[in-house]
Amino acid sequence: MSTVPTGHQVLPDPDAVARAAAERLVAVAHATPGRVGICLSGGSTPKLLYRLLAGPDFRESLPWERLHWFFGDERVGGGPEAGSNRRLAQDGFGDLVPDGHLHPIPSDGAAPVCAETYAAELRAWYGADRLDPGRPLFDLVLLGLGEDGHTASLFPGKPEAREAQAWVVAVPQAGLAPFVPRVSLTLPALGATPLILFLVTGQGKRAPLARLAAGEDLPAGHVRARGETAWLLDRAAAG
Repeated sequence: MSTVPTGHQVLPDPDAVARAAAERLVAVAHATPGRVGICLSGGSTPKLLYRLLAGPDFRESLPWERLHWFFGDERVGGGPEAGSNRRLAQDGFGDLVPDGHLHPIPSDGAAPVCAETYAAELRAWYGADRLDPGRPLFDLVLLGLGEDGHTASLFPGKPEAREAQAWVVAVPQAGLAPFVPRVSLTLPALGATPLILFLVTGQGKRAPLARLAAGEDLPAGHVRARGETAWLLDRAAAG
């Protein structure tokens, strides 16, 4: 039995995964007229991607003035972990993002308040309160895969992973460390895009990939783009 999802590409290492994602992102940016909405993920491989996009190979290829950057999830509250995904993007992109084009999830309050604030921002960006099947919320969504099969902050067995109406939810109890409150986009919001790229690297991801391939009910297996859902894996993850 295959241990990787359909629609996958196996690449040599995390650097190659980041480069492949960068190339897809540049292609989306140039194929999309007007403003471009990109939903970001946290983790080590996205960190490589952000630095690559801001580096000499890709910096001049991107229409930064048209790009708007959103987030799939964030750690919130009063702890040092709060705002980690925002900081990851800020550190990676530096001063390339125009003012008002980075849209971080609020992280300095209670999770339900942060979730509703971000939901309101997404509705303002979209210009409607309901998702239209003919119009995407984002032009590209980047996601990762947790060792328990979670994606964004949608954890196995948690009610947030089954939310079918709201765009953003509070996650009061994470399924993995650090066990801090989080805010996450939901399956409907993450799937409201023509393209999802899963960036999956490292031996620790072999087990959840095998569980997905076996048909186990895991949140990452329920995320579907309206167009293409592609998995970019390195050899360590693919096994």
